[in-house]
Amino acid sequence: MQVLKTRLPDWIQDWLEVIIPGTQILLILFAAWLLQRVLRRIVRRASTHYQVPDELVLPMNGLIRWVVVASALLLVLERMGVSATVLWTAFTGFATVGAVAFFAAWSVLSNLFCALLIFTVRPFRIGDYIEVLDTAEKPGAKGRVV
Repeated sequence: MQVLKTRLPDWIQDWLEVIIPGTQILLILFAAWLLQRVLRRIVRRASTHYQVPDELVLPMNGLIRWVVVASALLLVLERMGVSATVLWTAFTGFATVGAVAFFAAWSVLSNLFCALLIFTVRPFRIGDYIEVLDTAEKPGAKGRVV
């Protein structure tokens, strides 16, 4: 690198700290684009050779695109000075919180939706006899709608 700096004009030497990482980022993006095209072509040829239905090929191409784009994004961010460990820690933290929030909301929304269905569909009326079947955790119950 020092040999390169001595042979270049002074005004370019000031810009080397920007030009070199910028060129590396462009090369990463070009390699990701090229890799995505090659992998899609391989999947297309394999799917025609093994007669794989399009319903399986389209999600596979989408998965390939997401993996290549995510990998390229991580490499670009690393070239810009962002630590991959910090990104991975932040991602797993957000994913965990999102999963917990999803299951909590899913439980509440499931109960609300079931209550809404009972009120709108009215599967039983006042005076009907209802029997709740036994499950492994709880004993069954019989009762009358009041």
